[in-house]
Amino acid sequence: MPPTPEPAVPRRPRRAASPLRRLAAPAGAGLLAVGLLTVPAQQAAAADDIVAVTGSQGDWQLTVNGAPYQVKGLTWGPPAAEAAEKLPDVASMGVNTIRTWGTDASSKPLLDAAADNGLRVIAGFWLQPGGGPGSGGCVDYLTDTAYKNEMLTEFPKWVETYKSHPGVLMWNVGNESVLGLQNCYSGDTLEKQRDAYTSFVNDVARKIHEVDPNHPVTSTDAWTGAWPYYQRNAPDLDLYAVNAYKDVCGVRSAWEQGGYDKPYIVTEAGPAGEWEVPDDANGRPEEPTDQEKAEGYTDAWNCVTGHEGVALGATLFHYGEEDDFGGVWFNLLPGGEKRLSYYAVKRASGGDTSGDNTPPVVSALDVDGDATAVPGGRELTVEAPATDPDGDALEYQAYASSMYIDENKALIPLETTDHGDGRLTVTTPDRPGVWKLYVKVRDGHGNVGIETRSLGIVAPPVDGTNVALGKEATASSFQESYGDCPCPASNAVDGNATSRWASDWADPQWLSVDLGERTAFHHVQLLWEASYAKAYTIQVSDDGENWTTVHEVTDGNGGIDDIEVDATGRYVRVHGTERGTGWGYSLHEFGVYTS
Repeated sequence: MPPTPEPAVPRRPRRAASPLRRLAAPAGAGLLAVGLLTVPAQQAAAADDIVAVTGSQGDWQLTVNGAPYQVKGLTWGPPAAEAAEKLPDVASMGVNTIRTWGTDASSKPLLDAAADNGLRVIAGFWLQPGGGPGSGGCVDYLTDTAYKNEMLTEFPKWVETYKSHPGVLMWNVGNESVLGLQNCYSGDTLEKQRDAYTSFVNDVARKIHEVDPNHPVTSTDAWTGAWPYYQRNAPDLDLYAVNAYKDVCGVRSAWEQGGYDKPYIVTEAGPAGEWEVPDDANGRPEEPTDQEKAEGYTDAWNCVTGHEGVALGATLFHYGEEDDFGGVWFNLLPGGEKRLSYYAVKRASGGDTSGDNTPPVVSALDVDGDATAVPGGRELTVEAPATDPDGDALEYQAYASSMYIDENKALIPLETTDHGDGRLTVTTPDRPGVWKLYVKVRDGHGNVGIETRSLGIVAPPVDGTNVALGKEATASSFQESYGDCPCPASNAVDGNATSRWASDWADPQWLSVDLGERTAFHHVQLLWEASYAKAYTIQVSDDGENWTTVHEVTDGNGGIDDIEVDATGRYVRVHGTERGTGWGYSLHEFGVYTS
């Protein structure tokens, strides 16, 4: 039995799907990779181009019409419709080749724009389950002949369509499916599926060669643990391709130790991903700084070019503009603003940086000293000292993301007051849990410096004693099993902000706590989970049957509700009359405080 790649392949967690996970999608040419052409643009645009892998063991070259071609570049994120507008910027970075995750009718505008700008395309074909975490569903490569026949018809159709296009460099079959199959199968079955998948890749490569003998065919996977399968089962590949981030500099030793007889390209590389870094004090991946990310691109490129005669180039990740959790982690220009990594790649690719105005450099991000958890909905002091190489005036803005709470990757602007010298007053989100805090520093010239860290949001302290803590609680309903449930009423009075009560998905619903005796109280604190109440009342009772309303809310928005109220009763309940979401009501904590 051949060795499994599982120990060598990073097991990426199911987060930001990717990894982000990352920003890839299996449709059309929406995501591409770009590199630097080292032959004249007019030669690149010649008809009937011949692209070939030439040379012999350890002394290979990629050539276009006989001229050496080194792939230098980036992965491409903007819509294909924007290629004509934005590819000139890519070309100005010294970049040339477009790797697509999918090729179809939508690819032509981007291929056209690439050729117009002296760029070429590594045209991809998506196979399930790709993208590392197994996106796109699970295919049985041993028995699903219908799927395989469909792909064997679909892919050559587009090869025939574009094989004479001057923008095409090579064809790339699949993306991280050897890794992705581990989310569909295990044990001996997984091994058989991996063999069957790579054998099918070979069938596709052979078919592509029949249609187009003038362009090489490769296949991408995560890390080099997939290469033994390709070596054994896919002899018709002209070269290998690999996605590697933190340990991209280890690809060379893996190639040497594996005894391979084909060259390779690196189709994704850049800073360490969230699946490769240690956790911070809040138990969340510790994101590299802007400076560390820029160094990551430089180091990756140096390691690729250092493997002369074997590594034929790389497309670094990612020329993207998504301004969200994954975009800030990987994109060179989130929101269209250029950061340190953009210029690091430009220098590595040989672009002219002599007249560039470059981004601010943020040297730290401290919250109230070095706090890892702070009260929600309160002001806190954030220090993010920054310097600008060009002496530009700087503007600061703080943002937050609830990615680690509900997988919402968006960046939410926070109320921010800039006191100068990188000292800010920021109002925190009021929803408990671990958030990501971002500070963006802009120079007014289209550049941005970004620093980020996790921040635990907890309930603000309340004076007095929580007389509901640990008392008997009942509810109109509770979820017995779903996700993290059972979620009984008692979870809302256990003092644990990570447990919760969850009701049925219907109106109205209530949760009541028995204080044991008639008790005067002056404050109620509700810690809502994502499923909150838009409208609810706080009620008291002496017998648990007849209720008096002491407070009413009609515009609730979840998070933390601190309610000042003077009331007396043995029983206190929150009575929801209108849900804020399509789910039920869900409370992490229901606190009732005496003075």
